[in-house]
Amino acid sequence: MPFSKQLTWWQRPDLGYINGHLQFCNQEVSKLAHRYGTPSFVYSASRVRANLSRIHAALNQTGLRQHSIYYAMKANRFAPLLTMLKQSQLCGIDACSPNEVILAVSCGFTPEDISFTAGSLSEKDVSILAAYDGIGMDCDSLHAIKRWGQLKPGSSIGLRVNPGVGIGRGDNEKLRYAGEKTSKFGIYREQFSEALNLAEQHQLRVNKIHFHTGCGYLNEQLPLLDKVLEASKWFIETAATVERVNIGGGLGVPHIEADRSLDLQAWADLLAKHYLNSDLHLEVEPGDYIVKDAGLLLLSKTYLETKRDTLFLGTDAGFNISPEPAYYHLPFQPVPLKWKNESLFRHHVTGHINEALDVWAEDALLPDMSDQNFLTLINAGAYAASMASNHCMRGEFKEFLLL
Repeated sequence: MPFSKQLTWWQRPDLGYINGHLQFCNQEVSKLAHRYGTPSFVYSASRVRANLSRIHAALNQTGLRQHSIYYAMKANRFAPLLTMLKQSQLCGIDACSPNEVILAVSCGFTPEDISFTAGSLSEKDVSILAAYDGIGMDCDSLHAIKRWGQLKPGSSIGLRVNPGVGIGRGDNEKLRYAGEKTSKFGIYREQFSEALNLAEQHQLRVNKIHFHTGCGYLNEQLPLLDKVLEASKWFIETAATVERVNIGGGLGVPHIEADRSLDLQAWADLLAKHYLNSDLHLEVEPGDYIVKDAGLLLLSKTYLETKRDTLFLGTDAGFNISPEPAYYHLPFQPVPLKWKNESLFRHHVTGHINEALDVWAEDALLPDMSDQNFLTLINAGAYAASMASNHCMRGEFKEFLLL
């Protein structure tokens, strides 16, 4: 097969082949694999900063200069990465557990840099959070409003609402947090008056409306985002003291050849349509878009064997250290570390976990891998290491930040 976009659709200036050798962040990936061993996650600090800068630039272009980006650290909580983000001064932190707040602060962020949203908060959770004066608290339930009000009367809060409209990658229901099916996320219209009354009873000032209704969306889903933003206006108009609106994250990246990169300017123009003429400060909390395409997962080949009519390539890591393909049906692209226009063959790339769902990719086009010891998975910077488990006691991996 001649040079094929099916293998190289993901190439960009900082990730691609030079003289047949895969390069990432100005380094030869095969050398990284030999140096660090496998399985290892490697992250590009320069790509992360570029992704953040691109979001800021798109928003500024529309005139939305009253905006803040909060990095959703559940996507990747690697401490050197968090420290680099603080030093960049390009974002704050979106946290969803007390331990995330503690880690963010230990990496240099102040409580004022942190926007917190989470559900099912325990008494212990709220007590820990209340000790961080200045943290931005977004309550997603009547329960959370009561607990926070008991400990922090007189403070300002945000309310996470559910506008009843969801958005996600394609038709993947696993990535939608709102819609016809009642979700655990946020306060619905039917409860909103009660939520405002509870806040008033506890002398809490509602200064923000927050909603996050799904993730992974690309250009085709922007009309749905328009509907989400329109549906949220009722909450903003009903709560008279709102100064800020947090639209959540959800910005996606390409996973397969057919995907097209999100048109950030079209996305920003859509936000400007709804908020440019208001006095609201806009908050965005992407995780995926900031770090997903800034990470690789380096793997070793364990075996290459044909079973019936299927060629299997086994690797030394399984879905437990990067669960998105198994949990959310988000495909990973396996990439060989060496390729010089050789013919491509279909491979089932699998892991070493004793579960049928431990498959990285089916029918992945790769060259003859007989003489290659390594390969990599792209888009491994988000919701990979941060979601890892020790299933089958195979939870070992390493992480590295390339500066």
